[in-house]
Amino acid sequence: MKNESNSENLIRWFDPRSRKVGTWAFILNRITALGLTLYLFMHLIVLGNLARGPEAYDSFIAFAKNPVFIFGEMLVIAAGLIHGLNGIRIALNSFGVGVRYQKQLFLGLMLVAVAGIAVFARSMVFGGH
Repeated sequence: MKNESNSENLIRWFDPRSRKVGTWAFILNRITALGLTLYLFMHLIVLGNLARGPEAYDSFIAFAKNPVFIFGEMLVIAAGLIHGLNGIRIALNSFGVGVRYQKQLFLGLMLVAVAGIAVFARSMVFGGH
């Protein structure tokens, strides 16, 4: 066994080469879970601020039209779809459904997620967000 330093282990962990689909599914699930948890806390803070009255609400609406904010909303939609669909795959596998086809199921559900993200993006950009 090689004697590797902590920094080498860390660099190797972030190295995307030679990763299998299952590893990508695991990483995506964890990253989206962390992102959605962060979003939940931010959402609660915003709701608390909106309870201050109409001025706070109007200020928030003006801020929400900012392109950076809209991009953040798209990230939340993407994380929700990816995490949710990957969670369905995990639940099915837990009950013994599709275990032999995990890779295909993951890729198919991620294609569904990409399609859903595209629909939401189109709606947000052209739907008068």
